[in-house]
Amino acid sequence: MESQQIGTNSWGDPVWWDRNALAADGVVTVSRIKPHTDFRGQYESGIVKMCVIGLGKREGASQHHRWGWKGLKDMMVESCKVILDKTRFLGGLAILENANEETAELRVVDRDELLDVEPGLLARSRDLMGKIPFDELNVLVVGEIGKNYSGAGIDPNVVGRLLIEAAPELETNRPKIVRMCCLDLSPESHGNGTGVGIADLTTDRLLKSIDQAPFRMNNLTARFLWRSKLPIAFPTDREVIEQAVDTCWQPIAERLKFAIIPNTLEVAELWVSKALADAARSNPNLAVGGEGRPVPFDAAGNLEQEKLFPHSVRARRQKK
Repeated sequence: MESQQIGTNSWGDPVWWDRNALAADGVVTVSRIKPHTDFRGQYESGIVKMCVIGLGKREGASQHHRWGWKGLKDMMVESCKVILDKTRFLGGLAILENANEETAELRVVDRDELLDVEPGLLARSRDLMGKIPFDELNVLVVGEIGKNYSGAGIDPNVVGRLLIEAAPELETNRPKIVRMCCLDLSPESHGNGTGVGIADLTTDRLLKSIDQAPFRMNNLTARFLWRSKLPIAFPTDREVIEQAVDTCWQPIAERLKFAIIPNTLEVAELWVSKALADAARSNPNLAVGGEGRPVPFDAAGNLEQEKLFPHSVRARRQKK
């Protein structure tokens, strides 16, 4: 975590870089290019962010996050210009992934072309990423949240909720969801329940699984606090989902736009209500398979997620 100040950016703030990287003959990053969970800009998650926030270590991360989303959207590139001028950064391998988290494209980006090339790669990545293929939902059920699925726990790019202090929700964000619930926190998150507040309702067991140490460290360092306010919780999944349906502003069951996803990373397959299935049949990019069935709950009233999503991270974990 040791870093060293290498200069000052155009905002008058110090620019930090990893001491080990500064001592190296050359530095190359291996960076996924993808939409960021906190802001929209020319440079989001990618090589620029890796140079500034990643190689800036805790000092660099805190330096930019203390300005909120403006420190990421506007100041990050200014710090990167200092890094390009002052360090032995050589370039980066840009990785673009498809909706199944498979490598879709590789591109070597030289340091001298970085600021010109990365915005186009970001646009391409946005087109490739998995999305919920509906503009509006009354209810979305997210089986698991977690840092292994998104840095935000629940990926705002997938659920259409940025939920950032003093920043309006973008009208272009989709889908528009009235009521969202999350049921479990992945064990790979080690108790870091970041993003739980993006949902409206949750379970008692999810809240009990949160470890306050990493939870507070992550959110206080990132300085995005709304997303981790604790939702209303209930003892069982059935109660959570029943309350979501009851409060979703659509009292006519036949019109209910209801969907279940295992998490916000694996969205190639989802379960939907009849109203959404009917809409999906008119979309040539979607396939509707199988017969309708009741939502499966076990004897304790909890959703049998592995039955709905047998190929998900959760299901594969349970088989080990």
